[in-house]
Amino acid sequence: MFKQLLDKVGLGHSPQQSAAPDYGNLDYHWMPSSGNRQFKANPRMIVGARGNYLIDDRGRKIFDGLSGLWTCGMGHSQPKIVEAIAAQAGQLDFSPTFQFGHPKAFQLAQRIVDFMPAGLNRVFFTGSGSESADTSLKMARAYWRKRGMASKTKLLGRIKGYHGVNFGGISVGGIVGNRALYGHAVEADHLSSTLLAENLFCRGLPEHGAHLAEQLEELVMLHDASNIAALIVEPMAGSAGVLPPPVGYLQRLRELCDKHQILLIFDEVITGFGRVGAATGAEAFGVVPDMINIAKQLTNGAVPMGAVVVKQTIYDTFMEQGGPDYMVELPHGYTYSAHPLACAAALASLDLLESEGMFARSAALAPKLEDAVHSLRDHPHVADIRNCGSAAGITLASYPGEPARRPFEAAMKLWDKGFYARYGGDTLQIGLPFTTSDDELSALIDAIGATLREI
Repeated sequence: MFKQLLDKVGLGHSPQQSAAPDYGNLDYHWMPSSGNRQFKANPRMIVGARGNYLIDDRGRKIFDGLSGLWTCGMGHSQPKIVEAIAAQAGQLDFSPTFQFGHPKAFQLAQRIVDFMPAGLNRVFFTGSGSESADTSLKMARAYWRKRGMASKTKLLGRIKGYHGVNFGGISVGGIVGNRALYGHAVEADHLSSTLLAENLFCRGLPEHGAHLAEQLEELVMLHDASNIAALIVEPMAGSAGVLPPPVGYLQRLRELCDKHQILLIFDEVITGFGRVGAATGAEAFGVVPDMINIAKQLTNGAVPMGAVVVKQTIYDTFMEQGGPDYMVELPHGYTYSAHPLACAAALASLDLLESEGMFARSAALAPKLEDAVHSLRDHPHVADIRNCGSAAGITLASYPGEPARRPFEAAMKLWDKGFYARYGGDTLQIGLPFTTSDDELSALIDAIGATLREI
């Protein structure tokens, strides 16, 4: 069945270069998070993917150095996931989930809990990481209102934090490029970034920076704990350029949130399900939050899906304060929450993550990536290198007034060489497939090194 599917989309054999296909008029598609003008002048079309490789419209195999968008840690077109989606589409393609259910939604919720820290055992489904972020923030405010503490509405994030692109997410997020164009959104305040000069070229978790958690006390002094609902952080900040947490930093945030009755939300859209060598960042770093946001690797990128996993005490509060049992306890949800195809993909993905030992494979990859990426330290333009798990960020010195230009140029040259990496802000970002071989890693690092000497 899988071979037939590959043959149908043209991947059942070695791709051959052919006449340029007709993509229609490129003008009509307003591309997301893209330089539309530059792309449409020089399109980079992906027409297939298999294993650790993308396939472009020229028939070239491109090593996927970012696992899609931090999504496809097990590689592309996993047969069991493809088959699960196809079977589900033929049985139940869509099901309303407001006041009705379908079996795989409940099976998947139970399966997700198997991977979560003890106590986080209630799962609310969304359609993406951005939706998960906004859902968790709404839950936090509503929780305190249900507890009779309605003044606790203030939301806290962190400079350089990324929590999706919806209004709640960009409000608590701290990446200026995602905020500046839209003006005032949801009122929020921010801790400082943990990116410090003392930690330049740090391998793994930085030694310096735990003291920055004390800024939470300062925000409590400014706003008062009676007005603060939640703090949301990424255990490892990914989209800002791979910023691992300083040793002891997350533990101190947990202590201060407990002290001041502030909910601690971990945005694990990137770190969830293997990226840092464990099921969650919470597990990897030894800190249990009150909520965990997940998406991306949940379905191995095959179907959009996200979720918020909360402690039972949070769920119980909504049930106990929900009024008559026919009333909606949380007036929130999405048309595609727990979509049947997404549930099928996620169940297959979680089974593969476990049966193929993917967390251990990601963990084993981490020291190899660390040694390899830090070998680039003395290359031209390299200002900093950071790594955590199977992810790494390389900060490049800026052109005057153009911090994003050099990473963009590097990423385009890498694409021409047959490698895909992400450029974001002033960094070149790597998020390896968990199945990356030693030869693939060496080839990627060699290509980055050559590119840095050329730009």
